Amino acid sequence: MRRTSIATFLLLTAFLQARGQKNTDASKLVALENAWNQAQLHHDAEALETLVANDFVYTDYDGTVMSRAAFLKDLKDPAFHATLITNDDVKVHMYPTSAVVFGTYHTKGTYHGKPLDHRGRFTDTWIYRDKGWQCVASHTNLFSK
Repeated sequence: MRRTSIATFLLLTAFLQARGQKNTDASKLVALENAWNQAQLHHDAEALETLVANDFVYTDYDGTVMSRAAFLKDLKDPAFHATLITNDDVKVHMYPTSAVVFGTYHTKGTYHGKPLDHRGRFTDTWIYRDKGWQCVASHTNLFSK
């Protein structure tokens, strides 16, 4: 009986620690998504380099597919001037060494001097490797008007 109680206690403790780690990682990922927005807002490709993996692939709302290099180059485009980039209703589905983060986004600003106001959804796939989280895939789509 005592062995069963100890085993049950150890299993419960391990479960609660794992659950706590998942919540911590989910919070970290939401913070990384917000840092991503700030990097885009300020054309800071160097900051984004730490968040996206070497094998990162991005699918834009118009169907354009970009590699990491193309995505980071596009981020530096001076024709795009954002005044707002925010995420809402963000959810995180955690797995042992990966996570899927999804929600809605709002981007506002100008592109080539013309007003831009996009609202849509995003899905980002993150992998935990080398003691940190890196995004390996991102997809956005616009809401229909």
